[in-house]
Amino acid sequence: MSICHIEIDTAGMPAPTPEIEQERKVAIFDLLEENRFTIPPRDGSDAADGPYRVTLAIREKRLVFDVDTDEGADAAEFHLSLSPFRQVVKDYWQICESYYDAVKKLPPSQIEAIDMARRGIHNEGARILQERLEGKADVDIDTSRRLFTLICVLHFGG
Repeated sequence: MSICHIEIDTAGMPAPTPEIEQERKVAIFDLLEENRFTIPPRDGSDAADGPYRVTLAIREKRLVFDVDTDEGADAAEFHLSLSPFRQVVKDYWQICESYYDAVKKLPPSQIEAIDMARRGIHNEGARILQERLEGKADVDIDTSRRLFTLICVLHFGG
């Protein structure tokens, strides 16, 4: 099973910077190219089969996954607290800013060091997301990384 379509609910959000828009586009493209996302059976009933259409939103200070089947039937909806993500998202955007600045003026060795730190923070965010999705959706690490990028984009505006 997998995600066949993903939408980011940007209602009420400020316009993204070009860097943030690029992050969003790349994450969506990579996610749709390859992902593993399944809804496990819950409360004794089978889960709706994918592929899935997912909408990510922030509503009432919670991260919302609204999941439908490809045919448009409701598959699942779950709300996650944003609290576990706040610090890692903040750290991620700070290091991204450093990275964007470094690309313009620093030598490759320094850019590489900043990029390694950026990837480490990104991996931490993906790990937190996998933990938060446990029992709600099964995702592999690459899918979790791409979804975390999209959460960061939502957080930027949220």
